[in-house]
Amino acid sequence: MARRFTTAKLTMVSLLSGFAFLMQYLNFPLPLFPAFLKVDFSEVPALVAGLLFGPWMGVLVELIKNLLHYLFTGSEAGLPIGELSNFLAGSIFVVITVWIARRMTGLKGIITGLVAATVTMAVIMSVANYWVILPAYAFLINWTIEGPEKVALVLYGIGPFNLVKGFLIALVFVPLYIRLKPRLQQLSGIERVA
Repeated sequence: MARRFTTAKLTMVSLLSGFAFLMQYLNFPLPLFPAFLKVDFSEVPALVAGLLFGPWMGVLVELIKNLLHYLFTGSEAGLPIGELSNFLAGSIFVVITVWIARRMTGLKGIITGLVAATVTMAVIMSVANYWVILPAYAFLINWTIEGPEKVALVLYGIGPFNLVKGFLIALVFVPLYIRLKPRLQQLSGIERVA
């Protein structure tokens, strides 16, 4: 029985990782934001994995999708900086959403988790971009961004972009969650899913 559950879990995480990888290609830029910032909905399968099997399975989906993305597309910087950034943002989003949703049951927990995850992701990714990600890109592709330009990009581009991205993912995920909740309960084998 335990082996069957492990096989089922592995199969489901693999499928969700594949869906997330494919969804990552359906990205699009948002008006008013720098063109290199693109929204995709690949966090949705990771959220499903997190709700089914715990937040770390959602992180595993994030890891697999980004490894696959780097293997299939490479990186203009040579190193997977974009994929690492996506992994960090997605992992923050999934872990916080699932952690809160498991403590506050029902739709209220999901919405509270999504809001908290969006704000946290925007703050952490702003700091990470300012101190680590943008300097790494600048070094690897010989791009100069310093001082007021860097501050403006983080404050008026990256921070607000992550807020909008989180909001859009929530808009897609909440109706999906409402429709999938009975199936999630059945798959997880517990009486209730967040």
